[in-house]
Amino acid sequence: MNMITNHLPTKELQALDAAHHMHPFTDGAELAEKGARIITQANGVTLTDSEGNEILDAMAGLWCVNIGYGRDELAEVAARQMKQLPFYNTFFQTSHVPAIALAAKLAELAPGDLNHVFFAGSGSEANDTNIRLARHYWAAKGKPDKKVIVSRKNAYHGSTLGGASLGGMTPMHAQGGLPIPDVVHIDQPHWYNEGGEMDRDAFGLERARQLEAKIAELGEGKVAAFIAEPIQGAGGVVIPPDSYWPEIQRICDAHDILLIADEVICGFGRTGNWFGSQTFGIRPDIMTIAKGLSSGYAPIGGSIVCDEVAETVANAGDFNHGYTYSGHPVAAAVALENLRIIEEESLIDHVRDVAAPYLADRWATLTDHPLVGEARSLGMMATLALTPNKETRAKFASDEGMIGLRCRERCFANNLVMRHVGDRMIIAPPLIFSRDDIDTLIERATRALDETYASIREDGLLKAA
Repeated sequence: MNMITNHLPTKELQALDAAHHMHPFTDGAELAEKGARIITQANGVTLTDSEGNEILDAMAGLWCVNIGYGRDELAEVAARQMKQLPFYNTFFQTSHVPAIALAAKLAELAPGDLNHVFFAGSGSEANDTNIRLARHYWAAKGKPDKKVIVSRKNAYHGSTLGGASLGGMTPMHAQGGLPIPDVVHIDQPHWYNEGGEMDRDAFGLERARQLEAKIAELGEGKVAAFIAEPIQGAGGVVIPPDSYWPEIQRICDAHDILLIADEVICGFGRTGNWFGSQTFGIRPDIMTIAKGLSSGYAPIGGSIVCDEVAETVANAGDFNHGYTYSGHPVAAAVALENLRIIEEESLIDHVRDVAAPYLADRWATLTDHPLVGEARSLGMMATLALTPNKETRAKFASDEGMIGLRCRERCFANNLVMRHVGDRMIIAPPLIFSRDDIDTLIERATRALDETYASIREDGLLKAA
C-alpha cells in the first residue's frame, strides 16, 4: 500500500494549518502558538506522526475506528463503488443497492422491532432527524402538542443546532443561542461526581425518577421523547448504576413517550454486544448510529426506527426531511464491508471474552495510583477520576480540567492517546486491542500518571477544592 511519506516539514505543515484550517472544539489562538500534532499514517492500533513517532491510539480515532486502521478491504470496496456508482441520492422515489443492502443488514442486527433506517452523514445529523421524527410521529398520531424532548445534563448528542441542544454541555449552549425550544434536561446518573453519600443503586433510581417528575411537571401530553446514551461517552465515560436503565424503561413505557438510545459511541461492539441497548436491556423506539458503523473510514450515520414509528410516518404523507448524502453509496458500501469484518472476525466475541475482561483487570490496578480515585470500565470504554483525595472523591482546587489537561499532555509525550474530560481521563480503544496492547496502554498510562503527579506536587497543585 502506498503511503505519503514525503511531506513538508512539520513546522511548515503547522504554519499552513494555523493559517487556513479552523479546528473543532479548539482555541484557535492557543493552537496556532503551540502547533497541531500532524498525523501522517496509521496501521492496526498505532498512529504515526510527521516526526515519525508511533503512538498507541487508545481513543480509536474519535471513538470510531472499531476494526483498527489500515484495512485494505474497505479501501478496495470504496474504490469499486466509486467506479460503479460514486453518488446518487435517495430522494424522489429513488434508491440504490448499497443503501438497500445496508438498511437490510442493520435491520437484521438491531434488536427488537427496529427494522427501518433513515440515513444521515453523521451522528449529529441523525439526532437532528430524531427530533423531526419524534415530533412528526406524534403529530401524525393526532397529538401535535407532544413535542418536548427530555435529555440529560452533560450528555453529548452532536454539534449541529439540534444535536447540541439535545446534548447537555453548558459550554456548547453558551455559544449560538442554545438549546432550541422544547428541549429540556434532567440530571445525569454520575454517581462518583454527584452521588454524595448515597448508595449507587438508590442514586440511580433517584436520577431516573427525575424523568418521571419532569413528565409530571410538563404534562404527559407535551412530552415526545427521552434521549440518552447507554453510557455517556464525551461526558467522561459515565457508566450508570445498574438500577438506572430499568427504571428509565419503565417510565417511558408508563407515560407513552419514545425512548431514543444514542448508540453513536456504544454501538457496533464497544460494550461487548452489537449495541449498548442490549448490554443494558434497553428497548429503544429509535437508535442513533454513526462512528463504528463504518469504523470511521467513511462519514455515515443514521436512525434505526421501530415498526410503529416508521409505519406511522410512512402513512402520514411526505416526510419533509433528508440530506444530500443520506445513504451515500460509497459510505454505505464501506459500512457493509466493516460490518462483515466485525461479524466474520468475531470481534464482538473478542471484546466480550478476551479484551474487555483483561482491560477491566488491568485498568482496575490504576486505582493503586495516588492520583486516581476511581478506575471503571465496561467493554472497550474506561474512565479514571483524578483526585487530590481518594477518600472524599475531592475535586482539585485548580480550575476544572487543568490537571486532566496536564495528564493528557504527559500521555502524548509517552506516545499514548488518552483523552481528558475535566479532571477525568478516558479511553475507547479499537475493538481489536490485544492483551499486549492493553499491557502497553497500562504501562504508558502509569508513566503519564507518575509524571503528572510529580509535576503537580512540585507546582503545589495537589490541593482539594
